[in-house]
Amino acid sequence: MIGLEDVRAAAARLAGHLAPTPLVASRILSEIAGAEIVIKLENLQFTASFKERGALNRILTLGPAERARGVCAMSAGNHAQAVAYHAHRQGIAATIVMPSFTPFVKIDHTRRHGAEVVLAGETLAEAGAEAQRLAQQRGLTFIHPYDDPLVMAGQGTVALEILAARPDIDTLVVPIGGGGLIAGIATAAKALNPAIRVIGVQAAGYPAMLCALKGEALVGDGNTIAEGIAVKYPGALTTAIVRDRVDEVLTVDEPALEHAIALYLNVEKTVAEGAGAASLAAVLTHPAKFAGRTLGLILSGGNIDPRLLASVLTRELVRERRIVTVRVPIHDRPGALARVTAAVAGAGANIIEVRHQRTLLALPAKDAALELTFEAHDRRHADAVIAAIAAAGYAAAIVPEA
Repeated sequence: MIGLEDVRAAAARLAGHLAPTPLVASRILSEIAGAEIVIKLENLQFTASFKERGALNRILTLGPAERARGVCAMSAGNHAQAVAYHAHRQGIAATIVMPSFTPFVKIDHTRRHGAEVVLAGETLAEAGAEAQRLAQQRGLTFIHPYDDPLVMAGQGTVALEILAARPDIDTLVVPIGGGGLIAGIATAAKALNPAIRVIGVQAAGYPAMLCALKGEALVGDGNTIAEGIAVKYPGALTTAIVRDRVDEVLTVDEPALEHAIALYLNVEKTVAEGAGAASLAAVLTHPAKFAGRTLGLILSGGNIDPRLLASVLTRELVRERRIVTVRVPIHDRPGALARVTAAVAGAGANIIEVRHQRTLLALPAKDAALELTFEAHDRRHADAVIAAIAAAGYAAAIVPEA
């Protein structure tokens, strides 16, 4: 078990290397959630995640011989970038093993920090085994992404900064992958304020820490937008600390993660990756657990592939009915398309795409169907557009999102 003294020692070690990240109150998100929300913007670290804290704390403790031989790490991205960046700053060679599914943006950034990147394995466990093999073969010091006391202590400095600035916070909401971040945060926070609640959050498809706490078989499978916390095997050290010092672990589904990413961008004008948005997703998914409280949310990282971010934002517009696709049966004769599009334009909507279907077997041979996608201001405006199409003599049915 690490203690408050370990976290404070890490803070002293990191001073002069890492500046405290901003802690901002969000009036709009607070109104949405029915609780006072304060956000710790770890996405504003140089490599855009909290991982720099633990990685640098571990690197700064290396002896001369270890520095000369170099370091090795395994990560799906954020820990990789943190180790690569700070090893390079310290003049230490770094070899980073990343699983094959790692987003290209994270691979590219890791290489830019001067590390040798090795892609190996279809899972984090397989990549970890290869990293251990390389470390032993080359005599490198392996820097674990979470199951290391020095790494956990470094991550715990997040809590020191939060509670120094806002000692009135009564609940910290923290993403959980392997458990290093929440282990460090819970250690520091509970020592400073035993009454504070520490709540962990996992992606529903990867609830490994929750399973470990319940003594159930570990579960973790499938795609998730929160690849940073898609960990099937939590740490042994971290699990012990979470069991002792964390009040509850919640799960969130993929739509909730996407919604939280979109809210961070649209409301706070800041970029969150899936794992980074998990805390906000939990507050919105489980409102009764947080109502009326003063919450510290850890926005743990902002490394999201731009194409994925674009997809998330577009999907959110569909959920909000700001992008709507309708199917409109028409008689296949001149002028029908013009009348439908005129109705849409008259209602003040912008048409994005029109598909003219003549081969749907459910329709008579002389009929056709329009699949028309338009932009609306909001749900009410979308309903008004559909009503305008109906007023023009055509029945428009929204195409299901699925």
